[in-house]
Amino acid sequence: MGGIFATVVVLVVLILLVTVGTGFRVIYEYERGVVFRLGRLIDVKGPGPRLIIPFGIDRLLKIDLRINVHQVPAQDVITKDNVTVRVTAVVFFRVVDARDAYVKVNDYRSSISTAAQTTLRSILGQSTLDELLSQREKVNAELQTVIDEQTEPWGVKVTAVEVKDVDLPQSMQRAMALQAEAEREKRAKIIRAEGEFQSAQQLSDAAVVIGKEPATLQLRYLQTLSEIGTEQNTVVVFPLPLDLVQPFIDISSRARQGGGPAEPGKPAENGGRAVVRAPRAVRPPKGA
Repeated sequence: MGGIFATVVVLVVLILLVTVGTGFRVIYEYERGVVFRLGRLIDVKGPGPRLIIPFGIDRLLKIDLRINVHQVPAQDVITKDNVTVRVTAVVFFRVVDARDAYVKVNDYRSSISTAAQTTLRSILGQSTLDELLSQREKVNAELQTVIDEQTEPWGVKVTAVEVKDVDLPQSMQRAMALQAEAEREKRAKIIRAEGEFQSAQQLSDAAVVIGKEPATLQLRYLQTLSEIGTEQNTVVVFPLPLDLVQPFIDISSRARQGGGPAEPGKPAENGGRAVVRAPRAVRPPKGA
């Protein structure tokens, strides 16, 4: 009798150990446990130690609630302006309802990947190349909105979508480089023209001031001479006022016209032109 009792006790202890070993589960803080009993979903367990009925009666599936990062494979996209680009993107998502993530979709990870690829081609196909390059935040927000609408019934929240790389054809890269170079030359010419305009404006203002006070021109002349004298120059240029050289210019102009210098107060004969008379021929006397 004692041996039978000991055998029963040992069997009971073994059954308890097997039950605890197979039915004891630990769920971490970032996880949730979905419990199925005979194929029927009965509960979603929170973090901590949990016991379930073993031997295939209860089945507990853990699901991670942390943010997941999915790398979208490179997609060949034709933009709105008929430019072929190769685009890669990154999708950030997390599970907000473990019940729907297991019940309403077969594999939410692969489903999100497929939805991201189709949405990426669709949205970028409606955008031009300039919008894709310059308005990246707007394109990312639109991608996130569309993908999140598709994954919301699955209990998955898309937190962000980022267009990672945009590969352009070599011909398009050369064309964009030429465009950028032309734009820089345009800006340089505009800046140079603005500088010349401002310089001319300052010179005009300076001329107005000098016209009001003629002595300032003489002071500027003396300042220029002092600046030249401080350096060891071999050539020194002395500017002369036009009032001093104007009479000499008038005399030279009359000389070129051929009339010579006219006396003061007396106009030159024949309009200032020289008159040349031919000598008369001398006839010999008769009978010579």
